[in-house]
Amino acid sequence: MDYFPLFAKLDDKRCLVVGGGAVAGRKVRALRNSGARVTVNAPDLNDELSALASAGDIEHYASTFDPELIHKHLLIIAATSDAKVNRAVAEAASQANRLCNVVDDGEISGFIMPSTIDRSPVIVAISSGGQSPVLTRILRQRLDEWLPTRLGPLAEWAGRWRTKVKARFQTPDTRLRFWERILNGPIAEQVLAGQSTDAEQAMKHELSIETSPVEQGEAWIVGAGPGDPELITRRGLKLLQRADVIVHDRLVADELLQLARRDADFICVGKQASGPSTPQADINAVLIDLVQRGKRVCRLKGGDPFIFGRGGEEIDALMKAGLPYEVVPGISAANGCAAGSRIPLTHRDISGAVTLVTGHRSAEHRDADWERLATYRHTLAIYMGAGQLEHICGQLIHFGRAPRTPAALIEHGTTRQQRVIGGTLENIANLAGAAEISSPTLLIVGEVVDRADKLHWLTSAVEVTSKRAAGDL
Repeated sequence: MDYFPLFAKLDDKRCLVVGGGAVAGRKVRALRNSGARVTVNAPDLNDELSALASAGDIEHYASTFDPELIHKHLLIIAATSDAKVNRAVAEAASQANRLCNVVDDGEISGFIMPSTIDRSPVIVAISSGGQSPVLTRILRQRLDEWLPTRLGPLAEWAGRWRTKVKARFQTPDTRLRFWERILNGPIAEQVLAGQSTDAEQAMKHELSIETSPVEQGEAWIVGAGPGDPELITRRGLKLLQRADVIVHDRLVADELLQLARRDADFICVGKQASGPSTPQADINAVLIDLVQRGKRVCRLKGGDPFIFGRGGEEIDALMKAGLPYEVVPGISAANGCAAGSRIPLTHRDISGAVTLVTGHRSAEHRDADWERLATYRHTLAIYMGAGQLEHICGQLIHFGRAPRTPAALIEHGTTRQQRVIGGTLENIANLAGAAEISSPTLLIVGEVVDRADKLHWLTSAVEVTSKRAAGDL
């Protein structure tokens, strides 16, 4: 983060505004609304500030900027029309170890004032770090429309019940789950609708129905999608944000993990080709142990949990242990990577089917039936084949698939690092070697590759290697 988000309690704290015009007036208004004692340092004041000074609501130092005032105040705002004066204020504040905001100059400001939505005591602050005020305004407008008007009264109502809820539920986890159920349920809707009496009665009932609440654990097997963090489903994101523990694969995007609760625990159980891997039996044991201890566990898996993701093995283990679980599908690597590369997996005139295959060979995975697969004339989507490209292509050609069959290799599909190498069965391995392709990759074989408008991801920040060689490479 470029800035540390902070809500400051300014009740009866002395704050200084340097400047006496309209901009300074807006800043004074905001500070006074927060309970601050405001001093204005300016030779002259506009009508609004003059009225406040006359009424004794602000203190006015009628002079040019006086650096001695800095030491007497907690927070400083420079709001003059003179850039040199503003810079002098910022420098004096920095020397005195005070936070200073210079209006419309984020470069020399010690803090910035975000756009806010006030549903007191709920306050939502939004900032683009000064990069795009218009974007910040648009976001504020959208959030303002979405947030309930009576969100503040709901927060105050919940605050009045905090002590009783804390006395009723002894552990943080049970309190958290109780509040999640209440604030996502009909009682909160009653408060938002102004039906306070009904909400009070319902809350009393909720606190009386159980004498010994049980912390029930659960596992959520969630598909994270093919790479782009925005491709997770709404249900998957909701469960990710509710989870106590996130057990995730190596390739799950950091941006996606950052959407989890701040107090959630993270366990990486990633598998890496030719590298360190967590045995599946150990992953199963971790899930069982966490759920038995009452944890809500989001098992976050790349792509779809049931397509080469071993989701079936994990739910088998949970079922045998008698533990609850839910499976949330994800956009598979084949779907996401093909769509992101403009390659249709099926096409009415070319291919009426697609076969998903793993190209990984190990003691756990026997080699695919390339003889049978070579006889198919529809699309093949081959997972985990980067290290076996020469073998895979050689087998398909050996068993009868035409050497000039179009093929595309997609690296880091749907992410900013995506690259697509286009070629044929006879040259794709050489092209991949020249481009130094690395995992994760997906190989697509079939005539559908020729129907792609472009072999690249339009938002990629990396120059794409795209060679549709006709056997001359």
